[in-house]
Amino acid sequence: MAFNLNHQEDDVAELRDINVTPFIDVMLVLLIIFMVAAPLSTVNMPLELPTAASSTSPPPKDPLIVSLKSDLSMALGDHLISRAELAPALEQQTQGDKDSRIFIRADKSVSYQDLITLMDMLRDAGYLKVALISLDSPAS
Repeated sequence: MAFNLNHQEDDVAELRDINVTPFIDVMLVLLIIFMVAAPLSTVNMPLELPTAASSTSPPPKDPLIVSLKSDLSMALGDHLISRAELAPALEQQTQGDKDSRIFIRADKSVSYQDLITLMDMLRDAGYLKVALISLDSPAS
């Protein structure tokens, strides 16, 4: 709290102004901290993802499996289908239940982009619960 000492009057008047200098100092320090920390929070490092051996949950009785072969042909269950037939075939198999879990099996030679394209096709068809199937790695 500041006081104004006016020599002309005998009583001391109180100033009601807020001193914002400490507030500005704190805000500038926080700005500098965030400017330094923001680039550190993003990671642009190329890496090869490792394989992991983890315990698997038991599959459901009648899983709905979409297979993506190395030649990029697709199969729903054991029946080959085209990309245009995927959404209607899934609609028929699930009786319109968009909460059904769809399992994807893909050949290991299939590129990551092709796998993402298949997942985008499933998302466009309205199926958001997708799981990937892999082989169990041998215990070492």
